[in-house]
Amino acid sequence: MTKDQKNEVIEVLKDKFAQYNNFYVTDTESLTVEQVGKLRRACFDKNVEMKVAKNTLIKKALETLDSEKYAGMYDSLHNVTALMFSENPKEPALIISSFRKESKGEKPVMKAAFINGDVYMGDNQLVALTQIKTKNELIGDVIGLLQSPAKRVIAALLHNAEKKAETAPAE
Repeated sequence: MTKDQKNEVIEVLKDKFAQYNNFYVTDTESLTVEQVGKLRRACFDKNVEMKVAKNTLIKKALETLDSEKYAGMYDSLHNVTALMFSENPKEPALIISSFRKESKGEKPVMKAAFINGDVYMGDNQLVALTQIKTKNELIGDVIGLLQSPAKRVIAALLHNAEKKAETAPAE
């Protein structure tokens, strides 16, 4: 790979890291070409961008953007690395989990995840990441909580109004 090609890859990666607040670093080393293709299709179907790049180029891209912000990710850059970029912080975790179930394997391995500025290291974090709530899910929960007391008040008022109507003398 020439120096110009390396610089081009670094620029593409920098754009992706700047575009997305969430990305996963996975190890796809022992997957067959067919399995990698299937994983790419699963990512495409869920609006997750998957990129494979050399670890040194990934590190350079992260360092040039913000070396402190991404410092926790550097230890995950070894072996074959595939990056998964997503607007939805849990979608890559769901893809990895379902891919493992379908293939009855333990690959791809999640080496690390960068979610809204927080670093999650190790494959043992995968289950927790499948359960995090997205922004829209949290907003829905808050709206549900806000509506709940109002619904109870309205139900109580209606119940009282019905009771009064039942016990009111007929005219």
